[in-house]
Amino acid sequence: MTTNRALAGAHRTGTRAGGAGGPEEGSSLRTRLRRSEAVGLGGDDGARSARSRPGALGEPEGPAGGGPSQALQSAGAPPRGARPGDEQPGDVRAGGGRPLGPGGAAQAQGGPLGLDGAPQPFHPAGGAPSAHCPASELAIAGLVPLSTVDWPGRLSATVFTQGCPWNCHYCHNQDLIPIRVPSKVSWREVRDLLSRRRGLLDAVVFTGGEALRQHACAAAAAEARALGFEVGLHTAGAYPRRLTDLVAAGLVDWVGLDVKALPEHYPQVVGRPRTGRKAWDCLEMLVEAAGRGGPDFEVRTTVAPGDVTAEDAYEVARRVHAAGARTYALQQARSEGARADFIAVAPGWDAACERLAARIEALGWDAFTYRPAS
Repeated sequence: MTTNRALAGAHRTGTRAGGAGGPEEGSSLRTRLRRSEAVGLGGDDGARSARSRPGALGEPEGPAGGGPSQALQSAGAPPRGARPGDEQPGDVRAGGGRPLGPGGAAQAQGGPLGLDGAPQPFHPAGGAPSAHCPASELAIAGLVPLSTVDWPGRLSATVFTQGCPWNCHYCHNQDLIPIRVPSKVSWREVRDLLSRRRGLLDAVVFTGGEALRQHACAAAAAEARALGFEVGLHTAGAYPRRLTDLVAAGLVDWVGLDVKALPEHYPQVVGRPRTGRKAWDCLEMLVEAAGRGGPDFEVRTTVAPGDVTAEDAYEVARRVHAAGARTYALQQARSEGARADFIAVAPGWDAACERLAARIEALGWDAFTYRPAS
């Protein structure tokens, strides 16, 4: 299928919208919160309290009576189903947290909600079956009330959940790895936002961290569906059974799945033993489910210089294609938010990634995206 090439020359996207966002790409949650003037993780951004200012939950700032729909229209938000041309998933670059559209125009008013001073009560996550873990137990690290990139083609609210069982060396949301951290946004606040945004938002995207680390994610997805929203999920594939159950229950409409490396190299990448088959098992399940009318999905691989992820990348893509996936993204790791010892650049690295992207694109996807680091 023909691909469109952005003016930057480094970003290829197919005509079908693929996935986005998640733990490994775009700007980190801390940066998204800081740039929106909301108080970020830990409340140390020196900005005003999200609830004490207009637009705390994405409502437009300015004179009363404008309403969210007016803000969307006046800011030039794309029609539903449109694919922003020059954004990278997870990227909030200017304008009070407003995602940028083609030509740098702000697409929508409003910014993310983070910690507002008093943390929500802590609820242990991941310790009980989902049937016994209500949505109110979901530990939430941040909420982006309006995103055009976390599920391209959809206007979504994005919920960043706390906790991840893996420790990828290039992860740029290190703050989201620990599980025993007080929730910074309550699920009730998310529900209140969604109730006000019916007819304006298409979807809710759950990301992290690792959204499936918490059993309460299933109940939260069910409540979002009951409110009339589609549900998207970013996952590293750490919990194949939980993902299978979510898909079987019809609680997810789109999945962005990270496949990081060949199975034998997974422990080296994620810092945990016995992890090699998990994401690959998720891939097989999603391919099978898609053949029976299950959710759409995108597979993504993140590469870093001098790393096994780069050495594996072409073979990973080849095997993903052979398994039956047809939407794929190659993305460069970013130094922003990563560990201090992580190096995201090297001489000739950008050119090498361009060549790798061209080889992977030639495998023949319905949709292929290359997401450079800048």
